[in-house]
Amino acid sequence: MLIAKRLLLWDWTNSGANGVPWAMDKVALGSGHLISSVSNWNTWVPPELKGRAPYRPMVRTKGQLSGQDWANVENTNEQIIHFFNEPERQGITVNEAVDIWNKQMVPLRTKKGKKLVSPSCANDQNGQNWIEDFMKKVQGSAPDYLGLHYYGTKGEDAIGFIEKMHNKFPKPPVIVSEIASISRDKNEVLQFTAKTVNWMDQTGYIYEYGFFGCMRKLADNFVSPAAQLMNADGTFTDLMNKLMYDQPMKA
Repeated sequence: MLIAKRLLLWDWTNSGANGVPWAMDKVALGSGHLISSVSNWNTWVPPELKGRAPYRPMVRTKGQLSGQDWANVENTNEQIIHFFNEPERQGITVNEAVDIWNKQMVPLRTKKGKKLVSPSCANDQNGQNWIEDFMKKVQGSAPDYLGLHYYGTKGEDAIGFIEKMHNKFPKPPVIVSEIASISRDKNEVLQFTAKTVNWMDQTGYIYEYGFFGCMRKLADNFVSPAAQLMNADGTFTDLMNKLMYDQPMKA
């Protein structure tokens, strides 16, 4: 039976006249496919998605809390909304985030029926401390999903981290909104990806997960060229094809 939990992390630079919007048509996406949803770290739907799958709006920074971005969030027909991307690295304090959560995010749920994803923090100790403090302080208005990021080189370490965080906060299902191997060795990247994909597909509390990332250029020197899902010309890498078509994934 098909288990469709895979989230396409579609870089916003792929959209528009200077992008590769045509590449979205090549994605095996939506009903009957393993990739079942799309995020672009923004509040606006990539036009090239053409309604083929649910979109996940994200209030990535404080900049999305007003203006057109916030209007997009308030008016969206999409059901799941992400809140803050690695806020601990943006200088956003837990107390500030809790205040914004209660004033702006929670009303999206109470008034509009939306489901809310917690901030997704990095998997280092600072990120863990931040999200643990946040989750304790919003117990009365807890997120519907626990958002997590993981970057590393060993699949078993990724699984251990996700299990640890779920055990600390066992009620909400988990959305792994970013995950990837940072190894420069293609075989190690494939081993990591296959191990974590197969585990997440079979783990009931994992709602969905997105591998970083479908973009033509490396986001920074931290991520691995060997883990890219898109080539510079907008075509897909072998790893992207595996994420689109392989279940279980073979290393």
